[in-house]
Formats: sequence, C-alpha cells, structure tokens
Amino acid sequence: MTDDEARRDGTEEAEEREAWAAVGAVPLDPAQEAEFESLLVFLKESRGFDFTGYKRSSIQRRVARRMQQVEAVSFSEYLDRLQVDTAEFTQLFNTVLINVTGFLRDAEAWRELSDQIVPQLLAPKARGDAIRVWSAGCASGEEAYGLAMVFAEALGIEEFRARVKVYATDVDEDALTTARQATYSEKELQSLPSGWRERYFERSGSRWTFRSDLRRCVIFGRNDLVQDAPIGRIDLLVCRNTLMYLNAETQAQVLRRFHFALNATGVLFLGKAEMLLSHGRLFLPVDVKRRFFRKADQVEPGPRSASTLGRSPSTALRAEGWLEDEALLSSPLATVLVTADEVVAKANRRAEVQLGTTPREVGRRFSELEICHRIAGLRSSYEDVRRNRTALWQHEAEFARSSSETLFFDIQIVPLPGEADEGPAVALFFTDVTRYRRMTGELQTAHRQVETAYEELQSTVEELETTNEELQSTVEELETTNEELQSTVEELETTNEELQSTNDELQSMNDELRDRTSQLDRANDFLESVLGSMRTAVVVVDSELIVQAWNGRADDLWGLRSDEAVGQHLLNLDIGLATDRVRPLVRDVLHGEGVREDPLRIEAINRRGRTVQLAIGVSPLFGRQGRPDGAIILMDQLDPTPA
Repeated sequence: MTDDEARRDGTEEAEEREAWAAVGAVPLDPAQEAEFESLLVFLKESRGFDFTGYKRSSIQRRVARRMQQVEAVSFSEYLDRLQVDTAEFTQLFNTVLINVTGFLRDAEAWRELSDQIVPQLLAPKARGDAIRVWSAGCASGEEAYGLAMVFAEALGIEEFRARVKVYATDVDEDALTTARQATYSEKELQSLPSGWRERYFERSGSRWTFRSDLRRCVIFGRNDLVQDAPIGRIDLLVCRNTLMYLNAETQAQVLRRFHFALNATGVLFLGKAEMLLSHGRLFLPVDVKRRFFRKADQVEPGPRSASTLGRSPSTALRAEGWLEDEALLSSPLATVLVTADEVVAKANRRAEVQLGTTPREVGRRFSELEICHRIAGLRSSYEDVRRNRTALWQHEAEFARSSSETLFFDIQIVPLPGEADEGPAVALFFTDVTRYRRMTGELQTAHRQVETAYEELQSTVEELETTNEELQSTVEELETTNEELQSTVEELETTNEELQSTNDELQSMNDELRDRTSQLDRANDFLESVLGSMRTAVVVVDSELIVQAWNGRADDLWGLRSDEAVGQHLLNLDIGLATDRVRPLVRDVLHGEGVREDPLRIEAINRRGRTVQLAIGVSPLFGRQGRPDGAIILMDQLDPTPA
C-alpha cells in the first residue's frame, strides 16, 4: 500500500468514526438495531444488495457516514429518504462499496506475480491451451486490465488474444460501466512500467484507452460473491481487499466457492490485509508475504468419492446435505420447494431477490404466498401438477415486482417422488426471461413500423441501433452468466458470432426496406395521381371484396372518403348502390369467366339523395401468377335522358 493510499484509508476511517459518533454509541440500543435491520432488508428487497454477510461494525459505520453527509439523524429517517430519492442509492453504494483501486497496486506483489507466479502457471500448459483469469471485485477495471497486460507480456500479443480470457466481476453496476469504457487519465497510468502505456493504450484526446483488440479478451459482468455462483475452471483468481469487509462465516462461504472455481494448479492472489490461516484445508501458501496461495488437493466435506468411504454414513450424509443446501441456495434460478402438505420448505437467495420470497414465508402454505396472487395461472398450474404428477411449463408468466417494474418468467413446476396416497412435493424453478421478452417486443414493434409507413422508419432505425448496443452489452453478460452455469466458452463465442451476424443482416434488411419503401411511396403517389385524375368513380377490391382503393370521384358520388372506405367490405358500405346487382359481375371476373362487354346500367342514390343513372363496368386485377387477385369497378354517372 502506498503512502497516499494509507493516508486516504486513514482519513476515511477517521471520517467513519466521526459519523458513527454522531448517530449513537456502540453498540446500538435495541430500537436503533431494529431500524438498522429494516434498512438492510429494504436494500436487499428493493435493489438486490445483501449486506448481511459484511462485518456489521464496518457496514454500520459507512451507512452512518453517508447519513451524516445528508444530515439524517436516524436509520428510519434515512430509510424514508431512500424510499423517495432513488438517486441516493448510488451515493450510498459508493460509500459502502469502497472502490479503492489502481494499476498494479502494491508493486512488489505484482512483480512477484509477473516474474514467478505467471510463468509457473503457464509451464504445465500445452501450446494453445486456454488460460482463464478471474478478477473478483474489479471496481473500475484497473486490476483486470493490469492482469491482461501481465499475461500479454508473458505470452506475446498474438498468443494472448488467442488463449487468454480475463473475467472481471463486481457487485457495483456504476463501477462496471466505468470499467467497460477502458479509458483513464495520464495520472492514473503513472504507476505502469516504462513503455506499457504506449504498448497497451491508445491516445484519445487528453485520456488513454486500452487497446480494442486486447479489450475483447476482458469480459465484465455483475457477480455478487456472497450470493452468485462462481466462474469455473480458473487458473488465476485475484480477489484483493474484498474478503476483509466480510464476516468470518461469509468469508468461509466465499472461500469454498473460490476453491471450487480454481483448477487443480490454480493460484489465489489476495490483498495485503487478508490471510488464510484458518482455511488451510482449502488453500496452501505459495508466498505468504505477498499473499499468493494455491488450491489444496483434498478438501472435506465434498462429493461422495473414495475419500468419503472412511467416514461414517452420518458424516457423509451431512456433507452431501450441506452440498445440496449450498447448491440450492446458490442456484442462479429462483427456486421454491413445497412439501406434500403444500407448505413452503425452502426458497433460495435468487427467489428472495427476484420474487420477494423472504425466509419469513418458509412454513406458510404455498397458496398463501404473494406470488400465487400476482402471477396469473400459477396456483392452477401448481394444482394440475399435484393432481396429475407430471411436470408442467408456464411460459412468460408476468410478475409485477413493483409499480414501476414488471418481470417475466418461464416457470417449470416439477413433482418430486413421494408416497402414493398423498400429493407429491413440488419444486418450482423460475427462469427470468424479461430481457428476451423485451428484446422480442422491440424487434416486433420495429418490424411493424417499417411495414406501416416510411415516416416511422427513422425512429425504427434508432431503436435498432439502441437494440444493437443492448445486444453488444448482452453478449458480455451472457458470457458471464454462462460461465456461472459452467457452460463452455465455445458455445458463448458461437452465440456472440451469431448475434453479430444477425446484426449485419438486420442492417442489410433495413437498407433494403428503406429503398423499397421509397419506391412504394413513389408508386403510391403515382397511382393516387392517376386515380384522382379520372372523371369516373373507381373502386378496387381484392378477392374477398375488401376495398383497396377509392378515388376522389367515388368520394363525390357516394359521400365516403377514402380512409372511411378502404379496408371495408364492399357489400357493407352504406351507399346508395344496389350492390346485389354488382356482386355477380365481380364474382364472374374473379372466377375468370370473362368481362361483360356492355356496362351494366342501374339506378342509384348519390350522396345528395338524388336518383342517378350509372354505367358500371368490372375488370379483373391480375396478380403475378396471371390469375385475378381482385377487381376494378368503374362507375360512370350518365347524363339524364332529355324528356
């Protein structure tokens, strides 16, 4: 830690103590403790941030520090402020999640990483083998890009691009947004070794941007170490100065996930203030002074294997039960388990965040849960599964999580094995498809707008450009999510290529539709000009007798405007024409039985209520196949016969 960083950390700690003293003495009295718990529950339910695993004294001091800045005198008053001022969430999270970072922070440890650790990691790998690095708690990205430069120095630029993936995750979306931009000031790059800035960054005005060809190897995504599943098959896992903010129980849970994430030869790189003395079963020291540890070979408890044979059955079952509970709680799918007595047995963390199913609701009847009332058809689907003992899917079920936010889920309801004389236990899995539903709706809307009118085309282009940016961001999010589900990198890269191809096709289709719309507008203008210039009333109908065109002379004759007539059935129009006499002529033309040579003369009542003599002729409207697709009806008003 540099002298500047030490001074900054000391100043922040002093400010926190001053703020804490303004709120009240430590420990909190019961009333203050209850208010603080209500505040944590509100943050978890409204924003998905679960701070219960953080050290209680640290989180209390930092909340108190923010309260002092906005002059809130109690936790309940600050909770009221959060409920009415959504911008305050960002300020609070920036205070709680202290994103202190920099390039190659703690230079001695980074030299050890570059000179010793990275060569040891690369030595056993065959040429072409993939290398996977995870920067957990990456803040604004300096650490992730620093790792990329270290491996690029070790492998060379070409090998780095072909083999290395750096996954950078954080719980703070604002920090991830900054990291994705990959742009830094000259001062922020001063700690880099000589020549690195010019080799790995490109000048952009007064700032420097990380090289775009290397940037594609650094993938950013949101991941909560306390709640979300880890990224798998990692060679180097860097998590510096994050564990020290967590309590002992949460640290142990996170370290178990880190152990699972690392390869057999994987290395864990921690911060200066963090040690693993109490977790020797999980990690063994490589360099304690600089905080490098390697994954231990044998760890208990674990899955059933040869190492479990020496333990008693009860010990093995407890280990497996722990794994099952941990897998359920850490599942990226919101999951609710209901017993055969229709009582909620378990709901995992994702269900708490997305559905609001809190631990207080465990033990209640499933039909009494709020989600049964707010998701249409869920209760009846659940009862069908219990009655028929067969799994059932409910697609795109709508769930209004709040007045301003609606989510969509694909819900899989699965019966579990049970006694034959009672209903089965049931598992409900909720897959969030909100993002895909919204994207589908936007694309469908854009398609309708393109077909409807050229005037809306510019708006559609802007929507497609926005969608393209969203798809580009979604590619990175999908890569991170798929890694959490332990999918393969090859599948993610294929998905990315398909999305890029789809984007190019959409752009090409957009250009073609613009040209065709322009041509269609000119053709329509010409056709309207021709029809408007005719002194004969002209009506064009399709094969179903739906009016397709209605010129100005027809308007004068019958008193119906074009927008009132087009789209209506000819026989349903309220005009003074004996349509029953016209219909046979149209039918004959549509059936290809020829055109009547002499026009049909009939009497009709025009829009002024006067009787007029009309000469009506019908001609076929041929389509591309040479068959009549419609008919053209000409109605010419005859001069009255002299008395």
